[in-house]
Amino acid sequence: MDKSLTRRTFLSYALQQGPVLAVGASFMQLSTLSHAKGFRVAGPLQAADANGIRLPKGFKSRIVAVSGIKVLNSQYEWHQSPDGGACFAQGDGWVYVSNSEEYFPDGGVGAISFDGQGNIKDAYSILDNTVGNCAGGATPWHTWLSCEEVNCGAVYETDPFGKKAAIKRPALGYFKHEAVAVDSDGGQLYLTEDEKDGCLYRFTPSKPLPDLTAGVLEVAVVDAQQRVSWQAITEPNPWNTALSTRTRYQVKEATQFRGGEGIWYQKGLIIFSTKRDDRIWVLDIAAQTIKVLYDAKQHQPAILSGVDNVTVSPSGDILVAEDGGDMQLVLLDANGSPTPLLQVTGQTDSELTGPAFSPDGQRLYFSSQRGQDSEQRLGITYEISRL
Repeated sequence: MDKSLTRRTFLSYALQQGPVLAVGASFMQLSTLSHAKGFRVAGPLQAADANGIRLPKGFKSRIVAVSGIKVLNSQYEWHQSPDGGACFAQGDGWVYVSNSEEYFPDGGVGAISFDGQGNIKDAYSILDNTVGNCAGGATPWHTWLSCEEVNCGAVYETDPFGKKAAIKRPALGYFKHEAVAVDSDGGQLYLTEDEKDGCLYRFTPSKPLPDLTAGVLEVAVVDAQQRVSWQAITEPNPWNTALSTRTRYQVKEATQFRGGEGIWYQKGLIIFSTKRDDRIWVLDIAAQTIKVLYDAKQHQPAILSGVDNVTVSPSGDILVAEDGGDMQLVLLDANGSPTPLLQVTGQTDSELTGPAFSPDGQRLYFSSQRGQDSEQRLGITYEISRL
């Protein structure tokens, strides 16, 4: 029997099932950030459901897309290796965008459009012919910045609604990009670099946002008191040759962060992860100080490991996806204490990517990047909602 064909047939059938209607409490009520009480989580994870996902009581999952299969009500075959993602409001519905961490010419970004009841309306490509699009970041002006995770990779600004052509943004630098967050209050961007000796970058545009055509790219320099200063990169766009000095080496005082991953802006704070030391960091922009919120070495056995994509719910909850680990999405409270939100079973050679909440907070989207078939990289994208 052709196991891959059987699996595709099953998943294709699953995709044809009706939409899940979210009723009752939202994810914002599942775990509400309180500086006094921390997160409140709705009980332990239950046994795996029909999709192999362990959830808190009262929640359910559905499959919305599978690599290589046309998304419902569209002609778009969902891309392989789905990675970073975000949701954008569209009328009374929304759009979920998802990077493809494939290599040229298969890298890019796909999008799924939903109506106000969660029905899939359409799916389409918003970026193609790029390389290793890992994570990225949503902007307040409703575009998606897609990051190439390769040497001298670039950032592309894309239109989630598929109306405008993507634009390459060289001013954000050429390096092994992972993710980007926009400080909508300060008018600056922060970027992570997925290298073992990578940097944390800050971009200050020459003109007010949303203009990203020119500006100053800097790297963070952290002193012994955890105070942060910034020094400018002399050449943000080094060529990919042995004679070029990579951005992370252009400022000798630059602080190294061990494998920068997801990053998020939240009310004056920049929250980001580093995978090689399993840490979650918080940069206080006003104070220009930095601290470690979570360190896996301080939580043994570690509930959260393989830290990767980071997002924050509409209520302010920090949510971290695991690259490997126990294949969990994990909540962190204000003290950095971890609590699993969900776990994907039977896919140990994969990683969780692209967590994003719908604009109303009622649904959570994410992917298992390689699903049950790590060789073919047949990713699965899920939706979680209330029963």
